[in-house]
Amino acid sequence: MSSDQKPAPDTAEAAVAEGPRPRRLTYAAVLAGLEGAALVAGGLWVLVLGITGDPDDRQQAVTLGITLAVLGLLPLLAARGLLLRRGWSRGPAVITQIMALPVAYSLLQSNSMAIPAGIALAVVAVAALVLLVNGETTRALGIKGPGRSE
Repeated sequence: MSSDQKPAPDTAEAAVAEGPRPRRLTYAAVLAGLEGAALVAGGLWVLVLGITGDPDDRQQAVTLGITLAVLGLLPLLAARGLLLRRGWSRGPAVITQIMALPVAYSLLQSNSMAIPAGIALAVVAVAALVLLVNGETTRALGIKGPGRSE
């Protein structure tokens, strides 16, 4: 192949690159990014309190903090992928929202100040799921349904 010739772009990549990013995709990326940032911040907060405070079990607090911070990386990576219109990013974003629903439910079952957090988490998770499975979002990411070769 000479230097003047360029390989033909993949049709899915060409379709994804056309036009501006849909607003719904941007909103879904923002919601996923906010969830990821909240997980990382919460994990670091628990980690710092576990190290500097007086927890019942220091090892458990440190482990929980590290786990939450690392789990926060999944929605952050998914948000970046959604902003860059990568088809793979919808899967982790959807999984994050599905995992958030039982957490929101358990927060709603408490008799404490966690109820508003449960409401907020449920609203964000449902809104993000609706945005992620929207047809416009699916087309923008170049995701084809089953049996569709074009």
